[in-house]
Amino acid sequence: MSLPDLTIRPRRLRKTATIRRMVRETSLSVADFIYPLFVDEGITEAIEVKSMPGVSRIPLTDVEAAVKEVEALGIPGVILFGIPSQKDDIGASGWDDDGIVQQAIRAAKAACPDMCVIADTCFCEYTEHGHCGVLCGEEVDNDATLENLQKEAISYAKAGVDIVAPSGMMDGMSAAIRSALDDAGFTETPIMSYAVKYASGYFGPFRDAADSTPTFGDRASYQMDPANRREAIKEALLDVNEGADMLMVKPALAYMDIIREVKDATQLPMAVYNVSGEYAMVKAAAANGWIDEKRVVLETMLGFKRAGADLILSYHALDVARWLNDD
Repeated sequence: MSLPDLTIRPRRLRKTATIRRMVRETSLSVADFIYPLFVDEGITEAIEVKSMPGVSRIPLTDVEAAVKEVEALGIPGVILFGIPSQKDDIGASGWDDDGIVQQAIRAAKAACPDMCVIADTCFCEYTEHGHCGVLCGEEVDNDATLENLQKEAISYAKAGVDIVAPSGMMDGMSAAIRSALDDAGFTETPIMSYAVKYASGYFGPFRDAADSTPTFGDRASYQMDPANRREAIKEALLDVNEGADMLMVKPALAYMDIIREVKDATQLPMAVYNVSGEYAMVKAAAANGWIDEKRVVLETMLGFKRAGADLILSYHALDVARWLNDD
């Protein structure tokens, strides 16, 4: 039996590692990453997050060393999450000019002036109830929360933050923050909006890290339904029109289609958040010898880039940077 005339043989360009590298469509760089830091006002020594091996809450005194390690690896940015020593029903410590994130911003910029310091701009870490804003009964009051987000963003800008990153999925949050920053003279402070954030089961370990588990209910009334695709485009375009400078899709791994569609629908830089549950699954499987951690992590990061990500927020960032630098 004769074979067809195989004039076109894609395998020719897979023959050697050098050729594969030369024709590779997607590349991964240390400069693609942002590393999350959890800064806890109530501790004096780092405490590992049990559900996230390798990730710790750190005291304010450790911020300098942590940021210097990130910079030494070539990672260009960190995103700060704060755990205050005191919480209340509206999250007022979030806009305290001497709050934990504000202090961490100043410490990070003093240690590494060229580091891009981003502040997660929300209230779930600051409220006693663990929801992302002011409550009216058992519902989050969108517009009252916007007023507090404005105060929080201004406070972060005064502390020297490079980028504010609103993550609570309040309607109009980018417009409200842009207006407040401009009125306060911070017209050059960019907004990285968590424009497309799903009510996801992948967030579980983060709530251990940030001490932000809701005391009742869930966040499905303000975060997106995982079943919805068209709504993601709607949310992204709203943030574009409201003045956001960068967009984010969160989580990332189960939402590759959303990353691509949002990327194609907008002209803004695209960030994705490789969230705590995604990280924890890889760590657990690797610890049991079920997967090759390095290979799986790098393949996943390439997947995010191939889907359209320009920036990747990931707890794997330090390991990825070491692997890429060694290679």
